[in-house]
Amino acid sequence: MQGLLIAGTHSGCGKTTVTLGILAALTRKGCRVQPFKAGPDFIDTGLHRLATGRPSRNLDVWMCGADYVTRCFMRHSRDADIAVVEGVMGLYDGETSTAHLSAVLGLPVVLVVDAGGMAESAGAVVRGFVDHGSTVGTDVAGVILNRIGSERHYRRAREGVRDVPVLGYLPRDLDFEIPHRHLGLVVAEERPITPEGLDKLADAASECIDTDRLIQDPSFKVQDRAAPAPEPAGPGGSVRIGVARDRAFSFYYQDNLDLLEEHGVEIAHFSPLSDRELPDGLDALYIGGGYPELYAEELSANSSMIRAVSRWAEEGRPLYAECGGFMYLTEGIHDPEGRFHPMTAVFPLVVRMTRGRVGLGYREITLKERSLLGEAGTVLRGHEFHYSEIARGMNTRAPESRRPSLIYSVRDGSGNRLQDEGYRVRNALGSYVHIHFGSNPAAAGNFARFIKERRGDNTACRARKPQG
Repeated sequence: MQGLLIAGTHSGCGKTTVTLGILAALTRKGCRVQPFKAGPDFIDTGLHRLATGRPSRNLDVWMCGADYVTRCFMRHSRDADIAVVEGVMGLYDGETSTAHLSAVLGLPVVLVVDAGGMAESAGAVVRGFVDHGSTVGTDVAGVILNRIGSERHYRRAREGVRDVPVLGYLPRDLDFEIPHRHLGLVVAEERPITPEGLDKLADAASECIDTDRLIQDPSFKVQDRAAPAPEPAGPGGSVRIGVARDRAFSFYYQDNLDLLEEHGVEIAHFSPLSDRELPDGLDALYIGGGYPELYAEELSANSSMIRAVSRWAEEGRPLYAECGGFMYLTEGIHDPEGRFHPMTAVFPLVVRMTRGRVGLGYREITLKERSLLGEAGTVLRGHEFHYSEIARGMNTRAPESRRPSLIYSVRDGSGNRLQDEGYRVRNALGSYVHIHFGSNPAAAGNFARFIKERRGDNTACRARKPQG
């Protein structure tokens, strides 16, 4: 199998566009292409899926450790012709940098250089990255130049690069753009890239980048890197979880869903935007992150689903929500214009959108009491990224049964103590933290076991469809 890691000199140099172009071009050639993304990004993984037709996986050494990352990479690449990993930020940025990931996986790096505004000087930029790589064990095996203005521009920039193969370029006037918004690129569920747009990008990559070299050159041959065997899965059993998935809620680690399925969980998707009722026969709900603020009016108007989710929580049935899903479980959302949109009111809190970013970074949580994530003392890791905040503290008029306890003790990626998190009411748990189950081998099993234990208490509820 061939493999490479596409890295950038800095954020914004064009590595996502280059990655999508290579993914689309190789897929069109008939190659089985397995995409990955360094770090905790949800949006790029969705775009990778649009380009290849295969789920993209997050590879994050800080959250999950080197062994898990290696197992994930090897497992999902084994039936592929080539594995392509998109890096994060600049190649050497961060303690668990893209360069560190390349060393863990033994992957050669293809460096994307933004050549707009320079020509021969591109060689000096590349030389600096190659020399630094020689001191930390990073193999820069190729270069792709971005924002090239003409054939003459490309020739001059290419001739400035010494001792590293230049694999090609993408033109400055490329008719391709991915829409952006406050959390980054537009999500795949909103179809920001049309099939025609992908075809144009694949055309440009096929014409301007030597993709044949990527699938033929021994420099990009990946060695099988064995890792310790994963923890054995727990006992199977029929557990059915409703997972919210639509334009408002789409931020899920694919591994989280896979790990749940490995522990006997059946996943049924539903849409809080368009469905009037929850799917039949559910044992739990899982509402991930996304952009509920952009669809707040539609979510609020779907009163039948609002009542169904509220009733679910009131009956004490398991419900887990992260970030955007957590916002959906509050009394309501103040949108950027200040308008208030009522939500499910599972938690007696109100959130509001802000002009600037409120939370960003890695998070490590320790459970202070037993929950669907595990026993007290269980440690899990994840990340936080949001532009909303709790606007009003706990509604003191709420009955005692609806007043949440905070069950997460939280630290950031540097070990600094942060404010407690993890709001729990009955068996509903919501938080701004996106947890990766790969950070704790027992997490998915704990999740499934907790649901099975509660299922016996809710047999009557399980058989009854919510009425709306």
